[in-house]
Formats: sequence, structure tokens, C-alpha cells
Amino acid sequence: MEEPKVHQNSYYDPGVNRAKRVRALFDQIARRYDVINDIQSGGMHRLWKRRLILEAPIIPGSSALDVCCGTGDLSFALAAKGAEVTGLDFSQAMLDQARSRGDARMADTERKKPLFIEGDAMALPFMDDSFDVVTMAYGLRNLSHWQNGLRELHRVTRPGGRILILDFGKPPNQLWRSIYYSYLRLVVPVLGWSLVGDAEAYRYILTSLQHFPAQRGIESEMLKMGCRGLHTHLFMGGVMSLNMGTA
Repeated sequence: MEEPKVHQNSYYDPGVNRAKRVRALFDQIARRYDVINDIQSGGMHRLWKRRLILEAPIIPGSSALDVCCGTGDLSFALAAKGAEVTGLDFSQAMLDQARSRGDARMADTERKKPLFIEGDAMALPFMDDSFDVVTMAYGLRNLSHWQNGLRELHRVTRPGGRILILDFGKPPNQLWRSIYYSYLRLVVPVLGWSLVGDAEAYRYILTSLQHFPAQRGIESEMLKMGCRGLHTHLFMGGVMSLNMGTA
């Protein structure tokens, strides 16, 4: 069974304007981002993120970096486990949401709030070997050169540290992949239009996924970089994937 035709999308640009258009997308949807994540995944994204956190070897005082942190779900969960967390994103609107959530969410806890900063995932503003744990959820697929972004994650992870990447996957079963792609093509844009007034912002998901090698491509690249203990966990038959490895 062949892959469905790749459709054009106003937010997708494979060239020099990729970052500019992706930033515009996330600035557009930031205010409603969490609501639509719950609706389009049926709340399952919370379970997938929880599995990532369970796989993160956090002890109190561990340093953690959450790249493409968005509104901060992983950052807050890492901090709740006792990590000193830095969340990085290039969308100021998403960071505004994360900081607002942090003020409300961690006001009554002794845990240290994550530090949220604006930055480029392909040129991380940190020294080599800076973090014990590095995470990324739904970010790698959006980079103009995802391999460079992956190398940056590896660069800032300490030897023996853990890299965990959660993103949309490509189900290995072709029939299930076709059904999944139909959902992304037909249903998700309608949700985007109804909740944020922009169907293209959510039609982008399928377009970007079709241009992305997904879980097996990430796995192969992590192996080339010398990561050890590689493991790829597929959720719902590969609808989502969690790639894990040790630097």
C-alpha cells in the first residue's frame, strides 16, 4: 500500500523559511494548544508523556533540559520528580503559556519551578555535556534539519545521560497507517478550525509527518551518533513513538 499523496500546507516549508512558518503556527495556536491536544488525542497524550517521564532516570538534583517545551507539560513533570529543569522553545507565545501555568501549578510546592527560555533547538545555548536528562516532545519533526537537532540533543547530554524523544509515529502496519493518516487528514483539521479558527495549522501535522522518517529514522540516527541502549516504544500500534537512548 502506497503512502497517500503529500498535500501542500501554508505552514510547511522545507527551505529557509521553515522556522519562521513553524513559529507562526505555534504562536497562532498557543492559547488553545492544551485543549486541542486533549481533544484530538482523547487525552492519551497525557499517558504517553507519563510513560516518557517514567523512563527518565531522575533523582533529586538531576539536571534536565526539555527542548521544544511548548506549554511545559514535560518540564513540570520532570520538576515534580526533583529535577532542576530548563525548558526551551522558540515560540514566545508558547513560553508565555508555560510561565503562566508554572505560576499557578507550582505555587504551593517546594519544588523549584522550571526555567523557561527562548532558544533555537538546532543551536542550543548550552555547553557540551550539560544535562543528565534531555527530552523533546513533538518537536523534532518541526525542525528544518532534524538530524542537526538530534545531534544538539546528544551534544548537551552528559555521558551516561538519557535522551528521550516523543513524536508522531508511522505505524508499521500499512492498513492501520492508512486509517491513521485519514484521521489526521480529515478529522484533525476540523478540530483545528473549530477550536483555533485555523484548519491549516492542524493539517500541517500530516504534511510534516509525511516528510519525516519518524521512529525508525530517529533510531537509526541515534545509533550513528553512538547512543547506547536504544529502545523504541510504539503507542497504539505506532501512532506515537518514544525513542530512548543513552549518550
